[in-house]
Amino acid sequence: MNNSFEQSNKVHRNIYIALLVAQGVVIGLLERLIPFPFAFAPGAKLGLANLITVVAIFTLSFSDVITLTFLRVILTALLGGTLSTFLYSFGGAFLSLFAMVLVKQLGPKRVSLIGISATGGVMHNVGQLVVASLIAKTWTVMLYLPVLSIIGLCAGTALGIAANYLFTHVTSLSYLKFTHEQQTKE
Repeated sequence: MNNSFEQSNKVHRNIYIALLVAQGVVIGLLERLIPFPFAFAPGAKLGLANLITVVAIFTLSFSDVITLTFLRVILTALLGGTLSTFLYSFGGAFLSLFAMVLVKQLGPKRVSLIGISATGGVMHNVGQLVVASLIAKTWTVMLYLPVLSIIGLCAGTALGIAANYLFTHVTSLSYLKFTHEQQTKE
């Protein structure tokens, strides 16, 4: 009986991960269709698919979030990108993920979900600029960081507010977040 429950739980977790990956890919592909209105920051995007990563950080284990992020980046690149977009996305997504997980460890009394997401927004841009610097073989690309940091901070804050709204108003997400918090305390 217990083995059946564990298998059912694993299936539900895998379906949840697959749904989040699919949502992240669709959001990522749709975002590429949106022209960015700021001419002073060419190539900058809002990073809307990172909303999925923020939700995953609060509802899944670290290894599941890594799997989800990897699948989201790979599938988005395969369906609508190039090798360079994959490299930039990979660098940004994983630096952002690791930074958000580290900041989350400070606890809810020191940093909010919005602060965690804002950290992710800034670090996503740092990751992309590091990749660009490695490709261009010059660190002068990092001079673009102040502009991208402001955009990343604003976008990350907006995504954090959206995630906070989802956790407050979507009952199943609230339940998954609560369950995840209880499991990590044990």
